[in-house]
Amino acid sequence: MLNSEAKLIPDITKPEYIPTRDGYGKGVVKAGDKDERVVVLCADLTESTRSLWFKEKFPSRFIEMGVAEQNLALVASGMANYGKIPFISSYATFSPGRNNEQIRTNITINNVPVKIVGAHAGISVGPDGATHQALEDIALMRVQPRMVVVVPCDAVEAEKATFAAAFNNQPTYIRVGREKSPVFTTADTPFEIGKAIVLRDLPAGRQAANTCAIIGCGMLLHNALLAAEELMSEGIECMVINSHTVKPLDEKTIVEAAQKTGAVVSVEEHQIAGGLGSVVAECLSKNYPVPQEFIGIQDRFGESGKSEELIEVFGLGKESIKSATKKAISRK
Repeated sequence: MLNSEAKLIPDITKPEYIPTRDGYGKGVVKAGDKDERVVVLCADLTESTRSLWFKEKFPSRFIEMGVAEQNLALVASGMANYGKIPFISSYATFSPGRNNEQIRTNITINNVPVKIVGAHAGISVGPDGATHQALEDIALMRVQPRMVVVVPCDAVEAEKATFAAAFNNQPTYIRVGREKSPVFTTADTPFEIGKAIVLRDLPAGRQAANTCAIIGCGMLLHNALLAAEELMSEGIECMVINSHTVKPLDEKTIVEAAQKTGAVVSVEEHQIAGGLGSVVAECLSKNYPVPQEFIGIQDRFGESGKSEELIEVFGLGKESIKSATKKAISRK
């Protein structure tokens, strides 16, 4: 059953659709209102990333770097070293894809609080195709020491994540998408970097035989909730956990979910290798091993197509999640 403490929308089958990049645009303006140290730098994608909204309100605190992603990271690291709170935005294939070395050498090694916003991530970018569909960005960022990695599930959470990241005093990567996606959290839904949220819990007293924990991040969490609702009619009860912070992982919540259910399915719009599923597997292998199935990109590049078509072709849809859940339970 849906967790009342998560304070989701009344009917998860009827969400509004807003891109998560819009949440970043609103959040960074809100952060700029609070603290004049907040600055935004962009690599010739100001409207696409929604950094335009900050530029319009705070033109003196916005810098257009042009198509120069390596320089984007270098200049931001210098500004952070002298007390600014820089947000850098581009497509995730370019930042952190193209400037990963500059992020490593100048941001994380020096431990300066630059906020990297990777937009248009995942295959839901659609017609832009493989070259613009970042499917490896979480892996790139999570292996860098000191880097915080946040993948908001919807536009409301993206706004909260952006505002929170502005003041966490750490290098931080925030992953957002272009496509309109379901908004199923609310202004009252809890959010804290590093703290997972149980969106759906097991009924009291439920035995572990036909139970599973679905742990996800990003917009596919809506599919996970829908899958869990349908599985209930088949006698299968699922926890659904929003692990929006991939790093640092909320290990306590993940381990407790594995202990309660005895099986886990990870769900993400990213390569299975190196993403949230890998993080969850690393956590459980050392703390509480249980059968785990992985919903994500299966070691392939993206392709051009409509977002909703690609979600199904790549096995990220509701039916794929249901099948993976049944398989994980069968392996107990």
